[in-house]
Amino acid sequence: MSDLVLPDHRRIPLDRDGYLRNLDDWNPEVAEHLAQTVSVSMTPAHWEVVEVLRDFYRESGLSPAMRPLVKLVTRELGTDKGRSIYLMKLFPGNPALLASKIAGLPRPTNCF
Repeated sequence: MSDLVLPDHRRIPLDRDGYLRNLDDWNPEVAEHLAQTVSVSMTPAHWEVVEVLRDFYRESGLSPAMRPLVKLVTRELGTDKGRSIYLMKLFPGNPALLASKIAGLPRPTNCF
């Protein structure tokens, strides 16, 4: 992937895996367009997880892999949402990768 092109023709540079090259380029509009690139339609449930991830990254400087993501969501949003199956419904395939990409964060380490 090269750049994300927004409707106003602004170009947001992405790395080869589709993650933002510059984390400061993130905003909700960019998140919506990143989500579209991975066939995710953002809902309030998606935004909850994205905000939890962004808060965690601000505090720790880390993008969590799947197991830590489940624990983080459990702690912040409750046990009903802190389950792999719930996160996979929101972010199919690999929730840690997709959610981090949409949240404008670096690719989590230990995620394939």
